[in-house]
Amino acid sequence: MTLKALIWDVDGTLAETEEAHRAAFNRTFSARGLDWEWDWDKYRDLLRVTGGVERMTHYVRTERPDALPDDAMVETVHAMHKQKTAEYVAALQRGELPLRPGVARLLAEARDAGMRLAIATTTSAPNISALLDHSPDPVRLDWFEVVGAGGVIPNKKPAPDIYLWTLERLGLSGADCLAMEDSRNGLDSATAAGVPAVITTSSYTRDQQFPGALAVADSLGEPDAPMQLVSGDGRGRRWIDLDLLRQWHRNGR
Repeated sequence: MTLKALIWDVDGTLAETEEAHRAAFNRTFSARGLDWEWDWDKYRDLLRVTGGVERMTHYVRTERPDALPDDAMVETVHAMHKQKTAEYVAALQRGELPLRPGVARLLAEARDAGMRLAIATTTSAPNISALLDHSPDPVRLDWFEVVGAGGVIPNKKPAPDIYLWTLERLGLSGADCLAMEDSRNGLDSATAAGVPAVITTSSYTRDQQFPGALAVADSLGEPDAPMQLVSGDGRGRRWIDLDLLRQWHRNGR
């Protein structure tokens, strides 16, 4: 099977965004006079729930059940998420989030080779635009033929919906593609849609297990910052390039 497209996750995969998201949530809570503070450990646990609205809803229902009246829950959480997104976008506009090592290199290589590129993520479209528009790296949103953002489907990762939506618009089967992910939720979502996946763990996911992934590494790597391969055959490479992705895709490992 020939590899025809790379489908990229965003948060934790294109960039280490989660700390910026956590800070934006906390600034939003503080601005609203709430004594909520999501520290690193708390946020790592909450990341098991995908989607910002869903994450806040879960937190309120499980840990702050008396904080918001039931009849105002949905409206309030959505308003808080809108405020949080503005906080996050402001951080990106300040240029605080470069892409992860190897991302710009691999995207440019794939684009130059005519490989089709797409995004399948639970994050919102404004977050994706803000990240790429203000990245110091020369990667732009229009490099991606299809952008599947969290709001286009009802069920977020680990459900396969966002990958199925993206595959339909690419006109490809899952076996034609390779997913670039950083989390177990992302792996499960891609796998359920029939898309094999390569994992580059992020600061919040390095302790997770990734059964069935073609390969797991700590990053894509660069010539001056080689990857550390956790699983998979690196064929003696120090960084992940398009040729290595093609070999993993072709051989199933």
